[in-house]
Amino acid sequence: MKEIIKVEGMSCGHCVNAIETSVGGLTGVAAVAVDLNKAEVAVEFDATQTTVADIKETIEDQGFDVKA
Repeated sequence: MKEIIKVEGMSCGHCVNAIETSVGGLTGVAAVAVDLNKAEVAVEFDATQTTVADIKETIEDQGFDVKA
């Protein structure tokens, strides 16, 4: 499954690394790509192992704001 999540508060390479590392560490996540210009995080994952809610919570735990 692929999900594009709108995220506010990302501005630099450290932000990219924090999100890619934390979300990439979730069980079932195959790929994470952060686009700072679009303020988006693209995530490919196995929906039987993790949920969009888990991914959004992980991003918020890093200090960023997830938009609906």
